[in-house]
Parts: sequence; C-alpha cells; structure tokens
Amino acid sequence: MDTSEMMTSRSRRPRPSPLDRRSGIPLYHQIQQRLLEQIHSGELKPGEPLPSIQQIATRMGVSQMTVRQAVGALCELGVVYSRQGKGTFISGIKLERDFRQVLSFTEETLARGARPSSTLLSFRIQTPTPEVKEALGLSESDRVFHLHRVRNSDSVPMGIESSSLPVHLCPRLLETFDPTTSLYEELANQYGIQLMVTDEVVEVGSATTEDARLLQIPPQSPVFLFMRVSYLEEGTPAEHVRSVYRGDKYKIVNRLMRTKRERLAAPIASPAKPTTDAIE
Repeated sequence: MDTSEMMTSRSRRPRPSPLDRRSGIPLYHQIQQRLLEQIHSGELKPGEPLPSIQQIATRMGVSQMTVRQAVGALCELGVVYSRQGKGTFISGIKLERDFRQVLSFTEETLARGARPSSTLLSFRIQTPTPEVKEALGLSESDRVFHLHRVRNSDSVPMGIESSSLPVHLCPRLLETFDPTTSLYEELANQYGIQLMVTDEVVEVGSATTEDARLLQIPPQSPVFLFMRVSYLEEGTPAEHVRSVYRGDKYKIVNRLMRTKRERLAAPIASPAKPTTDAIE
C-alpha cells in the first residue's frame, strides 16, 4: 500500500469520540492512550508512519502542541520513533521483563505466543572468570560450561546471553544439550536441576560494535545489561549469566508493595490542668 492509499484508508476511519475535557486527565495523555490502543489492536502496524501532528490535532480537536506532547511521550516509551525529514513511525510495543518470576527466555517468549530460537556463538568448558568463580563459590580446580548465544523471538534477535554453570552439576552437558534449545528444560529433564531463586541486577548501557552487529541495531543504541545468579532450592548457586538485551524491544516491569505501617501508639494523655479552686 503506497502513501496515498494509506492516507485514503485512514480518512475513511470513523471520527474518534471526543476527548473527555472534564476528567482531570491531561488531553495529551488521553491522546497517547488512544494511539497506544490503535497500536495494540493492529490498526497502526510496526513500520507504518504515524499520522501527522496536524492530522491528529484536527481529528482530536486539540492544538498541535498537545499532540506533540503525546507523540513525545510515545517516543520516550520506545513505541514510536522519528526519522529526520521523514516523519514518525510505529516501532511496536515493548516486551516486558518481569522480575517477579524466574523464567527462562524460552518460557517468556512462549508465554507471549512467539517462537523462541537461539544462534550459537560458542559452547565449551573453561576456567571461570574471577567474577563467575566468586558468584558461584567455586574452587581453583573447578571448571564451568560457558554458553554464549543470541536469543531470538520469531527469528528477530532480542538479546545476547553468556551463561556459566559448574561442570560438576551437569557433567555431560556438552554431550546431551542442543544449545539451540532451552537450557532450563535440559537441566530439569536430564539432571533434575530446578533453578528456583535468582538475584538479578539491571543497568542501562550502549551497544558495542559487536553487540550491534549481533542484535542488528545501530552501534551505541540503548541496551539493558543484566547480571543474574540463579540458585537451587537449597540455596546453592548454580548459574551465572551476563546478557545484553535490546532497549527498543524491552521494558522492565515490577510490582512494588508498601509495607503496612504499624498503628501509632495511642497519644499520651496530657496532665490534668491544675485546679483553680482556692486551697483552704
């Protein structure tokens, strides 16, 4: 569909219901939510241009400045992106990384209805780095399996993971494991290993030249840097992972709960006022 056909198709869409100007919700936020709904529903598809600021302002009956605020908010979310001199385009909804559950990349991807796959970069036994040695509580003689691969969702590269596991936990892993499949499934099925608890640290960084090549993004693009240590049920550290995930495809979500405050103690009664009666 060329641009003229696209504009004709959009002009046939029913006029949106008026914005609620009495709700107390800023108009730009209402516009932002409506555009998000159109993206979620597939009415606006990844790769398509967003209607122009002027078009949206006319349809919504607001100023162009208000629409710019809404579009700017969508840009910050990574849902749309601007190309100098070409307009603003739909990049799609970011996937969520949920810190409340211990899930592998395969489990997360399948839960979204997508097809997970992996591109193997290396898989070998090696001496652990000082960081891995300390995190997993290893001795000088211990060795680890080091698995380095690109994780894909529907054939799109999403992240790069480097996993290290002690050889003594799963000694035949090189022989039994297909590194293009799920490591957690292999550990559970072949060795009865269930990773139950993780400590995970996330930072924000920029893609190196090699990261950008593997993830098919421009160098210096924003990325999430994860460091995870996973433990067996009894508390033994079993896996150390460093990974790089695309900032344009992910967002971090968490649920925070405020601890219920103890009820304040009853106020101390103030001393009785002295009587003004004359003392006989």
